[in-house]
Amino acid sequence: MTWGMRADPGPVGNCLTERKLGRALPGRYLIVTFSPICVVGRGCANLPGMSSSPLRVVVAKPGLDGHDRGAKVVARALRDAGVEVIYTGLHQTPEQIVEAAIAEDADAVGLSVLSGAHMTLFAKVIDLLAAKDAADIVVFGGGIIPEADIPLLAQMGVAKVFTPGATTTDITAWVHNELAHT
Repeated sequence: MTWGMRADPGPVGNCLTERKLGRALPGRYLIVTFSPICVVGRGCANLPGMSSSPLRVVVAKPGLDGHDRGAKVVARALRDAGVEVIYTGLHQTPEQIVEAAIAEDADAVGLSVLSGAHMTLFAKVIDLLAAKDAADIVVFGGGIIPEADIPLLAQMGVAKVFTPGATTTDITAWVHNELAHT
């Protein structure tokens, strides 16, 4: 499925087309952020206390897993917390995810894996990031991941794994804290 966003005429649409509120890359990704805001009659402005360049996180669903509700909930929570989120959609290959992360100058990649292929998919994304000289991009994720696999994922370079029951507050706090150090 292709995601898109339409910029209507007016203050919000102008911010979208000026790349200040969010943007859509036709046929590729949906990018949304609410760290800059538009107020009718006042134009675009940054929220007080926020940097002019928000954290950027690619949220991706690798492999054949077709369940994306959790990824969308996390993407929305991150967006609401002031993070610029690039949601790549379903059925992405590790190559597509890494390409998006590099092209979008992402600070992190969040993978959602429910299919049981987490060991293979996380390893491939981490290896591709390293091969593309982008190992500084933090990789984290969540899904149905057995507790026994979490230390193995950490050894391969996954910064954090969120399992069912993790709150969006915990996830957004971790992203802000972790990426503040990168």
